[in-house]
Amino acid sequence: MNAGTSVIDDWWAAHGADVVGWRRAIHQQPELSRQEVKTTEMVMALLGEAGLNPTRLPLGTGVVCDLGPTTGQRIALRADMDALPITEHTGLPFSSTVEGVSHSCGHDAHTAILLGVARLLASVPSLPVGVRLIFQPAEEVMPGGALDAVAAGVTDGVSRIFALHCDPRLPVGSVGLRAGALTSAADHIELQLHSPGGHTSRPHLTGDIVYAMGTVITGLPGVLSRRIDPRSGTVMAWGAAHAGNAPNAIPQEGMLRGTVRTGDHATWGELEPLVRSVVGQLLGPLGVSYDLSYFRGVPPVVNDETAIATLAASVAALGPQAIADTPQSPGGEDFSWYLEHVPGAMGRLGVWDGIGPQMDLHQPNFDLDERALEVGVRTLAGVVLGGA
Repeated sequence: MNAGTSVIDDWWAAHGADVVGWRRAIHQQPELSRQEVKTTEMVMALLGEAGLNPTRLPLGTGVVCDLGPTTGQRIALRADMDALPITEHTGLPFSSTVEGVSHSCGHDAHTAILLGVARLLASVPSLPVGVRLIFQPAEEVMPGGALDAVAAGVTDGVSRIFALHCDPRLPVGSVGLRAGALTSAADHIELQLHSPGGHTSRPHLTGDIVYAMGTVITGLPGVLSRRIDPRSGTVMAWGAAHAGNAPNAIPQEGMLRGTVRTGDHATWGELEPLVRSVVGQLLGPLGVSYDLSYFRGVPPVVNDETAIATLAASVAALGPQAIADTPQSPGGEDFSWYLEHVPGAMGRLGVWDGIGPQMDLHQPNFDLDERALEVGVRTLAGVVLGGA
């Protein structure tokens, strides 16, 4: 047993129940993106009690706090804080008390874990490296609160950054690690179509909005699949389509909304002009006008090989079965914005109890095995105490 493991053992034995309590308190009072006022106050208070000097991020929610040596390398540890506009159906005794809002993505655990790491590290007389704790708001909205944190300077002077994200597909006790792309870029598109409208008996005298929508609904994903290397993991799918009411009237307005995702950073940079070109070519012959809004989301999370090796060394201390493989996800994560400025890595924290159903993230009945909190604290504290 190394000295770092011994320190973690002793701290968790004395304070592990506190971390569980913090998670449950945050779970009961979920706050939506950029509204994390109570959560921010709780984080500020708990860090202050440990003798640390936390600072609110400039927009009022979120916290940054430095500790350890002020010279040499400094590593950052990040947790996201916001909840989702989802009504909780878990039936837990500490279920959300806020109507229509819940921590259905595990950010309550992320915040509690980093609080535990902060309090643990604050109890260590001499840390081997400087540490920056980042409690980030607004991960659940695009393009993400990480951009605001970066603009506030949280990556300045940082050599590497690390984070964990709950994964209900992995059993508790394991952490999924992957070098390279871990998540995908996620962009949103909205297409508004306009036509004089008319009678369905005479579509040749107007621009047929519904036909035009159908052309784009099927044509855009199809053309993209032929214009983009399939190895990039690019997926285009529609989530909303609205037009008209009467069966015998061609409407004047139509709307489509969808997402474009890719696992390749270079492809992400090419998507917007390609989508605009293809939409224009599909609608050109159909006599309708349109407005296309393209909202760039987040780039893929691309884990640095050296940072993943550091994370793996910490996870390995948990036991021989702790390191798990994890595939690249088509989902987005704004942790990627930090990686545009500093190398780092995100691991997937197993939260499945191994017995019940594997609920997906963002489901109203999502829950986690609280033993994962200890795994998270040990992993991130181990990165620091191992000298990063």
